[in-house]
Amino acid sequence: MTPELPVIFIVDDDEAVRDALALHLELAGLTVRPCASAAEFLAVADPGQPGCAVLDIRMPGMDGLTLQQEMVQRGLTLPVIVMTGHGDVPAAVRAFRAGAVDFLQKPFDEDLLIERVHEACERDRSARQAGIEAAGIRERTALLSPREREVMELVAEGLPNKTIARRLDIGIRTVETHRGRVLEKMGARNASELVRMLTRLEPGRG
Repeated sequence: MTPELPVIFIVDDDEAVRDALALHLELAGLTVRPCASAAEFLAVADPGQPGCAVLDIRMPGMDGLTLQQEMVQRGLTLPVIVMTGHGDVPAAVRAFRAGAVDFLQKPFDEDLLIERVHEACERDRSARQAGIEAAGIRERTALLSPREREVMELVAEGLPNKTIARRLDIGIRTVETHRGRVLEKMGARNASELVRMLTRLEPGRG
């Protein structure tokens, strides 16, 4: 299955700016979807669509920062680049706190925008791939029996079979059997790979 191409959403009520940015990005080989308002963007945005969103701060109705918050509430995880014609430092702080990947003050170098858009799309691609991998790990974990999960957790702690057997009050041979099944069901070649998988689910582990 061919991965869906990223789409760059440009949300700006200024038609001239919107068209100029769209043309520049399209000439760079990118797929662009211009939107004249936050409402228009929200009407067409799809959580499954990869890419990024370039949002103007000052817009009538819902402004760019409010739109950024609305995106979070709707599960729209597209990386956000915020742009403004007003060097508003408090707005920049709000944008970054809400997860914006960049803040560009108009007028800005359009080549810089292209660079930032590519970086944002790569961040989005990596995040989506990590999400797919984590979902697969969760699915495989669900196939484990309660005892296999206990053994897996202790293996992930780096405990040897003898210690695991003592902890669970079972024989070493039984531990070896469960350990083998855990690795097989999880698709891990060894304990180190198993730990890396579990770390993707719990970044604080290890």
